[in-house]
Amino acid sequence: MSELIDGLGPNGKLVVIGATFDPIEVTPVQLINGSKSIQGWAAGTPADSEDTLRFAELSGVRPMIETYPLEKAAEAYARMLSGKAEFRVVLTM
Repeated sequence: MSELIDGLGPNGKLVVIGATFDPIEVTPVQLINGSKSIQGWAAGTPADSEDTLRFAELSGVRPMIETYPLEKAAEAYARMLSGKAEFRVVLTM
């Protein structure tokens, strides 16, 4: 996860939801430049995740995404970097 810190945008947050004993190495300068942060989050049990997905399916919850074919990955990436993407950019195959 240490390699991800420099990929965060301004005010970006790395949310750690997986449990591992490997340290996350980050310098104070990496966090201060761009006001970045790291946060841990207890995501619950596998049963909680299944319940959440079942609820989403039954109640019609759908992700808000923009899709691009893999061939337009560069265009999708540029849109994401521009900040104009609606929520998430997803590549399709």
